[in-house]
Amino acid sequence: MQRINYALLGSLLLAGCQTYVQETQPEWQPQENTLMTSWAADISPNEVHAEYPRPQLVRDAWLTLNGLWDYTVTPREGTPPETYDGAILVPFPIESALSGVQKTINPDQTLWYRRTFELPSDWAQQPVMLHFGAVDWRAVVWINGQKMGEHKGGYTPFSVDITNALADRQRVQEIVVEVWDPTDSGDQPVGKQALDPKGIWYTATTGIWRTVWLEPVPESHITRLKLVPNVDQSTLFVE
Repeated sequence: MQRINYALLGSLLLAGCQTYVQETQPEWQPQENTLMTSWAADISPNEVHAEYPRPQLVRDAWLTLNGLWDYTVTPREGTPPETYDGAILVPFPIESALSGVQKTINPDQTLWYRRTFELPSDWAQQPVMLHFGAVDWRAVVWINGQKMGEHKGGYTPFSVDITNALADRQRVQEIVVEVWDPTDSGDQPVGKQALDPKGIWYTATTGIWRTVWLEPVPESHITRLKLVPNVDQSTLFVE
């Protein structure tokens, strides 16, 4: 009768279980935080802020880019990285627990985001706009390796026309966002953000922190509305 080495068998089974656990762990988990609300438990990487983000100019065709992105942190003035550190949940800033990272970014560092997307087939050859609700603070947008736009301002939305970078609409497209945030060491408005939060000063908010989405538009399309009401005459002037 062949003897069974139970110690070896146990080790193999344990190693197999450990491998299985590692392979089936989710890509994202919220970090521990004492200020979590009851709504945090409802957050899912597959559906986060799924509502259309701009009520005044709602368009039927749009594609949310909220969800898991790749991220990495490099020294400032670096080039787009070839590898990334892990997954981050957009649109939560990297310092937050819900981002899944909860890491401090210093002014001498650059935060990089990357993800891929596919365009719906019914968008045909229409121009495509990429919208950001807000990115704190300086953002540079790359599509398929082409620099397509830059924006400064942590609290204001901006849009980038990415049509010229979509040479082949049948293939997977790549978006990379480069972010630099001086927080309270620069001369930009910071509110109460601080690299050393204490007292009345809050933890910094770096990176993408509001919804990111795509939408096709006609060649001539509305980008902004100016609404001026006249209560006395019961009228509304729309420009």
